Amino acid sequence: MAGERTGAWFGFGFCGFGQALGSGCGNQVLSPEPLRAPGAGLDICRVSASWSYTAFVTGGGQVELSGSARGAAGGCKDAWASEAFLVVLRPGPGSGPGAELQAWAPGSALRGEPLWAQTVVPEAERKDGPGGGETQAGPLPLLPCTCAYVSPRPPFYRPLAPTLRARRLELGAEHALLLDAAGQVFSWGGGRHGQLGHGTLEAEPEPRLLEALQGLSMAEVAAGGWHSVCVSETGDIYIWGWNESGQLALPTRSLVEDGETVTGEATGLNEDGSEVKRVARGENGAPAPFIAVQPFPALLDLPMGSDAIKASCGSRHTAVVTRTGELYTWGWGKYGQLGHKDTTSLDRPCRVDYFVDKQLQVRTVSCGPWNTYVYAVEKEKS
Repeated sequence: MAGERTGAWFGFGFCGFGQALGSGCGNQVLSPEPLRAPGAGLDICRVSASWSYTAFVTGGGQVELSGSARGAAGGCKDAWASEAFLVVLRPGPGSGPGAELQAWAPGSALRGEPLWAQTVVPEAERKDGPGGGETQAGPLPLLPCTCAYVSPRPPFYRPLAPTLRARRLELGAEHALLLDAAGQVFSWGGGRHGQLGHGTLEAEPEPRLLEALQGLSMAEVAAGGWHSVCVSETGDIYIWGWNESGQLALPTRSLVEDGETVTGEATGLNEDGSEVKRVARGENGAPAPFIAVQPFPALLDLPMGSDAIKASCGSRHTAVVTRTGELYTWGWGKYGQLGHKDTTSLDRPCRVDYFVDKQLQVRTVSCGPWNTYVYAVEKEKS
């Protein structure tokens, strides 16, 4: 990830449990600051943030915890943080190719014995698998065998249908998004906020193809608390689900009503199925539309026609990295998780100027529920 240029991690947003997040003054960091993670100087390659603690994984296989959970352990390939459990992937106990999946109580400091463990075998080594290893599985919660994933609650090991050639998987508060080898998106789980993208508010017990995006090749998926984002191979952004705080970059009621008097309200549906409400604004009485739920994927344009390459979602905020290395954020901003030096919420994409001002190019972004972690490198000197 680091490449040849000097790179560093930055953090901003909620740090009320002492998470390593810049200076960590008070409960929030309002603008990106260099990350002061445990074990300073470690080569961090992955960040997985839960609400009250964060897991940092280094290139050397070290896992460091910061926040309400503390501790460290070596010999880890990957880690995935949730409030109920910390899941780590370690080399198997034997000499074979398998890895061991372990679930720990976050407060255990990774000491003693895990609550649960299971050996997983990479797909290329499975005698009953298709072999060849042509599908490169993404990080946890997707497992190296690409035919199963980690659940935040027992049973931790959840199998996938053998026909699903998984490339990446993201878990929201109540739903899951899966990107397959062909660039198709599947979703399942709770759907009461439209987060599944099938045009209804119904739950789906099994992975269902997102028909609205069929024929479009996707490169990234991201699941927020109750909203979803995906990025196409050509850099287009599609977004759907709950828009309570503007996390879909669509007009939201809380911002429409901010500082205005509401005198009337009506509800209806757009042609695409999105729920639209209209409120009378205080100055001239003109109706101002806002969208509470968007159950179908909506195409989102970034300012200046920028193409996206990465996306991540917090509980109610969204972050996107562009092909030119800029970071855009929007949605809920109460703890500074948008990185704009304030606690304002936004229902439109806004560039985080810190990285532009510091001559840094953003490479990746990883959102916790109420905070944001960013990896950036120095711009090439002309």
